Amino acid sequence: MADDERMGDRGVMEPAHSLVRIELDEAGAPRRSAEAEHERAIAIYDILEDNRFALVDQEGALLAGPFHLYLRAEGRHIRFDIRNDSDSELSQFYMALGPLRRVMRDYFQVCDTYYEAIRTKSPSQIQAIDMGRRALHNEGADILRSRLDGRVATDEMTSRRLFTLICVLQAR
Repeated sequence: MADDERMGDRGVMEPAHSLVRIELDEAGAPRRSAEAEHERAIAIYDILEDNRFALVDQEGALLAGPFHLYLRAEGRHIRFDIRNDSDSELSQFYMALGPLRRVMRDYFQVCDTYYEAIRTKSPSQIQAIDMGRRALHNEGADILRSRLDGRVATDEMTSRRLFTLICVLQAR
């Protein structure tokens, strides 16, 4: 395995491991709020600007990218379709959303409260709500990383943004 195909000395994936394209398959998805669309756009932008993402092979080695990621909600699952930069399929798998359901439900409720607070509450009240929102977001990202373990390796910020995109696919 080459140096650019493994974890660096500090446990950080090397730059060769990244997403360069992300698409959400939203066929038949309900129209979302302006806030959800804004979150989607920011999450995709942030991931493409700086991310760590790699496929993990059967021996546990990281496969070099760059990668294209297509996400689609299918019932109670999210389909991950991962392709190379020529758009040839490398891996496709389904991840059950069950372990994320509670944190996603709580996250949606806190987000609704946060967006309402922006219009009517004081800065200190908004900050308190935002702290709760961030804590749920971090919890969701941690669960996501553990669910992807053995298939995909990501850093904390990439998993946070991927959690956001999964939430967007589930938003009504």
